[in-house]
Amino acid sequence: MISQAIQDYLKTIYKLQFNDKADETVTTTAIANELNISGASVTGMLKRLSSMGLVNYNSYKGVTLTESGKKIALEIIRHHRLLELYLKEILGFSLEKVHDEACRLEHHISEEFVDKIDDMLGNPEFDPHGHPIPTKKGEIPECIEPALYTVEPGTEVVIKRLSDENPEMLAYFEKLGLVPKVRISLIDKAPFHGPLTIKFNDKEHIIGHELAKCIFVEPV
Repeated sequence: MISQAIQDYLKTIYKLQFNDKADETVTTTAIANELNISGASVTGMLKRLSSMGLVNYNSYKGVTLTESGKKIALEIIRHHRLLELYLKEILGFSLEKVHDEACRLEHHISEEFVDKIDDMLGNPEFDPHGHPIPTKKGEIPECIEPALYTVEPGTEVVIKRLSDENPEMLAYFEKLGLVPKVRISLIDKAPFHGPLTIKFNDKEHIIGHELAKCIFVEPV
């Protein structure tokens, strides 16, 4: 039986290892910062995970997931993202609340329950933030969409996904209507990381550079 703590570690290592499309060794410090716990606690758990064959751990080089560890991480990510979509589409939760609620539920549901949600939602490919949902086989597509701030003025794009790191930011995006599948025209972009002027739903809005870093798009 894989404990909740182990699942959280594996999910966190996966997130850090494959951040920004890279496949990188993850440091103990990065895990400690992400989970908000001490480095000593992380080191102890990594040694345990290594003995279970779930990670490749070297105290000097850091840690990566083994194939077994990656499989478990993707399974819990699948639970999480399907729950987020269920909470949003069926139960009417706001974007800012689905992440924390799914975190509380993801460890306590059976595969049968997950399959029922998957069927009810029509076997979706993306969660409500636009992130891909791993398949039952543990497959997940690579996210390669650029952030909005990299787009040149005069370009029309569609929002593919939003960063889900900040609930307050998600609430702001949802209030504005900046959600996945919405079409945007980039009108202007101020230099030196200045604000962007965008148009969607027949209205112009000005958003800051930091917000534009958290919206990922593809050209129309």
